[in-house]
Amino acid sequence: MKNLNDYTKYGIFRPRDRNIKPLDFVGASRADLREFPEDVKEDIGYALFEVQRGGKPGCAKPLQGFGGGGVLEILEDYRGDAYRAVYTVKFHRVVYVLHCFQKKSKHRTKTPQRDLELIRQRLKAAEEDHRTRYSEGG
Repeated sequence: MKNLNDYTKYGIFRPRDRNIKPLDFVGASRADLREFPEDVKEDIGYALFEVQRGGKPGCAKPLQGFGGGGVLEILEDYRGDAYRAVYTVKFHRVVYVLHCFQKKSKHRTKTPQRDLELIRQRLKAAEEDHRTRYSEGG
């Protein structure tokens, strides 16, 4: 299996193929993802590649509180720990990874409020980035 660095090296995050959307990491989401165990990085990396190709991975579900299916989370359980990667498909030209984190609470299924606030902030940053970099005039 390839690790996250191999995916980057082979152009999955910045594809040359026009049918594959670029993947932009907001804030520290890339660095946070790199801290995950290798098996988790491989699974999340492949799931994000599916998203780039326009698919919806089986391990992804809409994140509650964000008004529908525009913000999703990839769910990965590994050796009793829960890992999440949150991304948005609200934009036609790019996929933004908003947050990657390990859930600390094992007995509550809700995403902690501080993580939800960070996701909201990064979603706003992604919207601004998209407006400036991907708009018709930009």
